[in-house]
Parts: sequence; structure tokens; C-alpha cells
Amino acid sequence: MIYPKIALAQSIIEILSAKGIINIIISPGSRNAPLTIGFAQNPNFKCYSIADERCAAFFALGIAQQTKQPTAVVCTSGSALLNYYPAFAEAFYSEIPLIVISADRPQSKIDIGDGQTIRQQNVFLNHSVFNANLTEEASEENDLKINQAIEAAILKKGPVHINAPFEEPLYETTEELSVQPKITNFISGISTKNIENSDEFVSVWNKAKRKLVLVGVNEANTIDKEIIENLASDPSIVVLTETTSNLHHPNFINSIDTLITPFDDSDFKEFNPEVLITFGGMVVSKRIKAFLRKYKPEHHWHIDTLRAYDTFGALTKHVEMQPNDFFKDLLSKTTFVESDYFENIDSVYKERLEKRKEYLSQIGFSDFKVFEKVIESLPKNSQLQVSNSSAIRYAQLIDIDESIEVFCNRGTSGIDGSTSTAIGAAVGNSKQNIFITGDISFLYDSNALWNAYIPKNFKIILVNNGGGGIFRILPGHQEKPVFNTYFETSHHLTAEHLAKMYHCNYFVANDSESLNTGIEFLYQSDDAPTILEIFTPTTENDVILKQYFKSLN
Repeated sequence: MIYPKIALAQSIIEILSAKGIINIIISPGSRNAPLTIGFAQNPNFKCYSIADERCAAFFALGIAQQTKQPTAVVCTSGSALLNYYPAFAEAFYSEIPLIVISADRPQSKIDIGDGQTIRQQNVFLNHSVFNANLTEEASEENDLKINQAIEAAILKKGPVHINAPFEEPLYETTEELSVQPKITNFISGISTKNIENSDEFVSVWNKAKRKLVLVGVNEANTIDKEIIENLASDPSIVVLTETTSNLHHPNFINSIDTLITPFDDSDFKEFNPEVLITFGGMVVSKRIKAFLRKYKPEHHWHIDTLRAYDTFGALTKHVEMQPNDFFKDLLSKTTFVESDYFENIDSVYKERLEKRKEYLSQIGFSDFKVFEKVIESLPKNSQLQVSNSSAIRYAQLIDIDESIEVFCNRGTSGIDGSTSTAIGAAVGNSKQNIFITGDISFLYDSNALWNAYIPKNFKIILVNNGGGGIFRILPGHQEKPVFNTYFETSHHLTAEHLAKMYHCNYFVANDSESLNTGIEFLYQSDDAPTILEIFTPTTENDVILKQYFKSLN
């Protein structure tokens, strides 16, 4: 086998191999040549070359999101490393294991005016679960840091940074290893199966007549059916889910904003829970966050093995358990409470759903109508990736088949990297993958298509409303030049020439008839990645959406 001659590069490669890391995304460069040579020549790794560093890191994020295993991303020195930061921060807040390995100049070359040198050590300190600043020579201390970094990525479910200085010559190779790096024994975290001081939880639970369970970003199939049925059957429990929660039951409320937007103060007081239980990641609905911040529950328990954000300023307990284990223990010790909490809320919600159905049948071609038709068309057992801003908010308003897994970068909720993440996710799983995105997010990450690994059956549904539609539905929108230029970023760009350049099939829709035809063509085209671009009326979309919420009263 061919190895890089530099001993430190050998150590990094051998330790990653011993720890079972498989996927390596390489951003082409010179200073990282020793790592590139070693990873690419080793059959234990599956290597990908992604030229744009920002895209590379989000591509790696998508693979790690699906495989649930750390993915490594490798770059040269200098500003290349900084382009990994958006994905690094997303990995931190979404609890995704990511290993960033940056080649560096020797410390003697930093801050002397040499090219492609920046202060790389600890550059991700605020969002890293471990930083391994290595020295030039292979050593047991370096080995330990590399081992610790990989183990931290797994145990703490987050991004780590390994910074490795290399001196020239960089391209020399050898057929013999010059190191035998130390491999530490990996000790996996043991999560408790029982609630500590459970009597206290049981007492509160059995007395509360209004219990609200709110689920943020969550992996599919993590909650047992028996627990779901129990939560759905208790008259004192209301369960609010989101598109990204991947949790389903006919008694669960899966369009939070449809339920609560028309509420007035008296409605909110009746809805106000005594006990709030949250689990999963970030919550999309701004309205539910505003409600719970104003009408604080007496008890807020967040269930997570690692972190508990005090999102509503009401957190009373952080239970460091898997949510399934928590409910399994709690529900075995508690009883149903006589209450009309679920019945009252459920009756309101069912009325809202009837009004939604009626409203959607009456409106013209628009973002809202497009999302209804597009989501209805999704194949069963497929995977849906959604970009941020308007796209994920519209998705919250439409029922999605429970066989479809839904993902969105809600860690930082940024528009950057959504397409790259979706493509990485499509590489990281074997399902049919569909990506729904808005025009600004798509254009912002257009280099994602500069990628030789996109599956031929990958589908992009691009809703082009001529600008940042999210700003039209936020308070303060005014139709003025400043708004159109600096907030909405109005434009007349399309994906047509990008599709041609990157050899993607391309279809267009701009009314209901062409949308139906476009959807049909989209799913028939499996010879190359396919883009369906849907043009919607810029100035009508926000009026239709705002009128929807008014119609619910």
C-alpha cells in the first residue's frame, strides 16, 4: 500500500481507520496532500472530492446525518478551513458527528507574512466538542488527541477539529508505515433506563390535568408504538409535532400554527399546560415559542442525553435520558387523569383542518397551493429534505405521509448548505430522495451541484417566487425599494442554465396544469438528477398565506 512519508499524516490515517471511520470528504489543496494521498490509497476509506469547502462540509454533514457515524472532511491551510464553519456550527446544534481535519503550516510560519497562513488552532472553539491541536512530529501525545477527538464526536454527537501542521516536501510517499500509533479503547456512553427520583415526576404527572408534549427535530422510529398509543389515549395530554419530528398518530397535532395562530388570550389561558415535556431538536414554529414564553408552564422537563436549552424561560428539569426510556419508565408508574384538555383542543383542531381543506380548494396558484400539490405527490417511503425559511414553514402546514422521513438543517436554521446537505444525505442512504427548496437558498448553494456523486434519481423541487418570500410574511413588510433590494433580494434568475451546466434534467411549471405535468416528468426521470422549477406569483403569495390564518377564525 502507498502511504504518505510524513509520519503525522500516517498516524491520523491509521487511527481513523482503526476507529472505523469510513467516509472522507476531501477538499482539493496542496498542504493537505499527505492526507489526501493516504486516504485515497487506503481501501478502508470511501473518499469523495468536493472542491468548494462550504459545500464539502455540508455534504459531509448530510452523510453523517444519515449514517449516524462520524464523517471526516479534510482541507488545506488558510481560508479553506473557515469555509467549513457554517456546517460545523450546524453540526454542533443539530448534534451530528463531524470530524474536520485541517492541514496547517508549521507554527514557525504563522504570523510572519507567509501565504495561506491563518491562526487555525482552536478556530472553531465556540462550537467544537473537542479541539486537537497537533504538533509536527508523530508522538503518543498526538495519538491521544486524535483518539479523543474521534471519541468526542461519537459520544457528544458533535463536530471536532483536528489541526495538523505539515512541512514540505508534502508529496513524498512510501510503501512502509513508519509509525504504530496508539489506539485507545473506546468506552461508549451508558444511558440510564430509569428516572432518577421518579416519585417526584410521578406525583406531578398524576396531578396535572393539562400536559403538553412538544417534539422538535427527531429521528424516525425512536419512540415505541406502545408509548405513542399511551400518549395519544390520555385525555390530559396534547402532543404537538412538527414536520421534522417524524412522529405520527391521528391524535397528534402536526400543524401547530394552524391550531394556535387564531387563539386570543382566553384561548391561550385554556391551552396553557401545567406540565410541558419537550424532546428532540429545534422547533420551527415561532408562534408556539412566543406562546410558551408568555404563558409559562409550571413544570418544563426537557428529555435529552446531552443538552437542554431553556427555550421558553421555564425549564425546571433536564432529564438526561433517551426520550423512549423516559416515557417507558414514567408511563409504567402513572395513570390517566380525568381531563377535557385533549378533547377541547382536538375539537378546535379538527375544525381548523376542515377550514384548511376548504381554503386550499379555493385559492389560486401560489406557494401554498404548490406545497400542497408537491407534498401530496411524494412517493411513500421516500426521504424528504427541506431548505430553511419559507420552505420549511409551508411544509409545517401540510400533512406528510408518515412513511416519509423529513430532514432540515434546523440547528442554525441557515439557508446556506441545504442543497449540499440534501445531496450528502442522498449519498448516505438508499431511499428515493427529494429536496424541496426556495430560490434564494438554492442559488446561494448552487455550487452544491458541482458534485460528481449525485444519485441519478435525486429530485430537486425548486419553488421560485422571485426573492426571499419569508420576509414578506414577517411583520414589517412594506412594498418599497429598500425592502425589495435589501430584504427580499428580488431577482429574475432561474435554474435553467445551472441545470444545463451540471447535466441535470430540467422542467418548468408556472400554473396548476404545468405543475401536474412537471411532477409527472420529475418522477419519470431517473437517467440524471432532475430539477423541477416552479414559478409562483411574488406579490400574491404572502396575501394568500396571511388570509389563510384569518380564515381559520
